[in-house]
Parts: sequence; structure tokens; C-alpha cells
Amino acid sequence: MASEAQVRLLIVADAAVYREVRLAALRSDPDAFITTAAEFEARTLESIAAQLAPRPVFVTFGAFVGGELVGLLSLGREERPGLKHRANIFGVSVSPEARGQGCADALMRAGLAQARTWDGVTSIHLSVTETQTTARRLYQRHGFRVWGTQPDAVQDDGGRALTEHHLSLLLNGTTA
Repeated sequence: MASEAQVRLLIVADAAVYREVRLAALRSDPDAFITTAAEFEARTLESIAAQLAPRPVFVTFGAFVGGELVGLLSLGREERPGLKHRANIFGVSVSPEARGQGCADALMRAGLAQARTWDGVTSIHLSVTETQTTARRLYQRHGFRVWGTQPDAVQDDGGRALTEHHLSLLLNGTTA
């Protein structure tokens, strides 16, 4: 029987393992992300460590199974005055061998709980490409609703266009 996923905030000391897991996700499922594996691979470990330093408006969670990092979710709060009521979830991934063990749900619960602690945040937003039906179902299970669809939102290196769905969750209990 698989062990239960443990979720915690990632910190600077997690940079090397985060880099490996994020790069593997970008390589295994490039349609799921705007960042390419080549772009991410070009980043220095120092820049990745700086990104992982928890800040009042940005955190990254990791899901661990058996002590191994297998899933990621980043949450950032908008800082501009007119947008500071919004938070965004992005960079969600779970390694293929860890799927079906509740990691993604645990990451979503952690991200949503964190967003609710940020005073004044009333909505959470994310986007998902049309090819990521499992991810869209995950987000919808957690209360997110599609509010718009953008054709030709993302193009891969070969020029293939992907449609992107935009989803939101209003924290006051109403639907988007």
C-alpha cells in the first residue's frame, strides 16, 4: 500500500530536488506548462532557490510520498493595488509514478488553505490547456469554474496551437 502524501512549503534548501522534479514535469508533459524545459534548465540553481524562499505573496508547496518529492504547486498573490484581491495557482504537477495517490488533491488543499490566510484575497485563478482534462477535473473538484476559453493561447515549438481554459474560485462561496 502506498504511503500517504505529505505536503509542506518548499524552502531554499529544497532547490536542487525541486529543480529535478520540475524539469521532469516540463519534459514529460510540455503541453501542461507555458515554461519550456529548455527555459527552466537554463536557470541557475541560485535563481531557483531565490524563487523557493517563502514570501508573504508567493509560496511553493511540495508533495512527498515516502520522503520523495513527487508533486508541486505554486501560489502567488497579485501585488498591484487593483489586483491584490486575487491569487494565482500555477506550476501544478505530480510525477507519473505518484499519480492516483491523492498528491494533487493534497497540494490543492494546501494551496487553497494558504490563499485563505491572505487577508483580502477573494478569488483564486488558474489556467489549464485543453489537453489537460485530468487537471481540469481536479480543479473543478475543488470548486473552480471555467469562466473563459482562449483559442490559440499557447503555441509549442512546432507552431501547434493550444486552447487554454481560464478558471476561478471565488472564496466568498459564490460561483464565478
